[in-house]
Amino acid sequence: MMESSRRILVDNEFTEPRRYKRRSVIHMRIARVYLLVIVAVLGWFTLRPFLVENMDPGSEKNPIRLMLTPSTDAQAIIKDGDVLAQYLFEKTGLHVKVAVPNYYITVVEAFGTDRADMAIMNTFSYLLAHSKYGAQAVLRVARRYGELTYRGEFIVRANSGIDSLYQLHGKTIAYVDPSSTSGYIYPKEMLRLRGIVPKQEVFANGHNQVVTKVYQGDVDAGAVFYSRPDSATGERLDARAKVATEHPDVFDVVKVIALTEEIPNDPVVIRKGLPQSVADRLIAALLEFQETPQGKASLMTIASVEGFTRTTDAEYQDVRTLVAKYGVDVESTLRKKKR
Repeated sequence: MMESSRRILVDNEFTEPRRYKRRSVIHMRIARVYLLVIVAVLGWFTLRPFLVENMDPGSEKNPIRLMLTPSTDAQAIIKDGDVLAQYLFEKTGLHVKVAVPNYYITVVEAFGTDRADMAIMNTFSYLLAHSKYGAQAVLRVARRYGELTYRGEFIVRANSGIDSLYQLHGKTIAYVDPSSTSGYIYPKEMLRLRGIVPKQEVFANGHNQVVTKVYQGDVDAGAVFYSRPDSATGERLDARAKVATEHPDVFDVVKVIALTEEIPNDPVVIRKGLPQSVADRLIAALLEFQETPQGKASLMTIASVEGFTRTTDAEYQDVRTLVAKYGVDVESTLRKKKR
C-alpha cells in the first residue's frame, strides 16, 4: 500500500509540470496569434490609404461631375467651366470635372445613369430630371441686375390698332413651341384665364421666327420672351433685339402690349443621393464664386448669369402645373429637340 502511494506521488510530481508546460505552450501560441492579428489589423489601416483607391464623391478617382447648359460655344464654356472647377477644388477640396453636352436631354439622362452630380440646366429639363430621377433644385440663377425671374410678352405690329389682350380674341397668334414657358405655356394660360380665344394658333419654332412673323404681318400677334431694358443704357433686350440686325426698325414696327406672370429662372440641380455634406460645400463655394471678379466674368460666359440664390423644388411647382395642364410631354419634346 505504501509502495502504491509512493508511485502515485511520483507520477504526480512528473505529470503536473508537463500539464503546466503544455498549457503554457498553448497560451503562448494563442498570444502569438492575437499579436499577429493585431499587427495585421494595424498594418491594414496604416497601408489602406495606399492600397485602396478613395471612391468617395469628390475624390480624385470619383470627381464631382458638373454639367453646364448646352451651347453652340461649348469650348468657351468649358474654358470658364474649368476656372469654376478649380475654384471649387480650392474652396472645398473636392475634385470637379466639367462637361458641356450637346443636348438638354443628355443632361437629364445623365442624372439617371450617375454621370452627373450637379448641373446648371433649363427649367423644362429640370422638370423631367426631377420626376424621373429625383434630382433637386438647390440654387436659381440670377440674371442681369440680379433678376431671379423672367416673363413672356405679347407683341403686335405698332400700326395694327391692337392695344390690349382682349383685342386678340379671334386673331391669329404665333407661339415659339409647345415647350416654351415664355413663348407658349404662360402666354396661353394668360389668354385662357381671360376667356380670349384666338382664331388660329401656330408654332414658329423660335423666338426670332415669332418676331419676324409679326414684323412681316404674317400673324396678328406673337408670344416671346421679355427682358427688361438695361437700366444703365436703356437698351431694349427682349426678343425683338434678336432680329434688330436684320430689321433695324423692329422696335418701331413691333410693340409690346402685355407681359405674363413671372417665371422662375433656370435652376442649379443636384442628383438624388449626393451626400448632403458634399452638396452643402459645393453650394457654399458657388455662392462665394459669384462674388469674385473672376467668378462674375466666368458665370456670364458659362450661363449668361450674374450669380445664384438658394431655391427649392417648390419654386417650380407653378411651371410644373401649367406644363401638365397643357399636356406637354416633356421627355418626347426634349428628344425631338435632340434630333
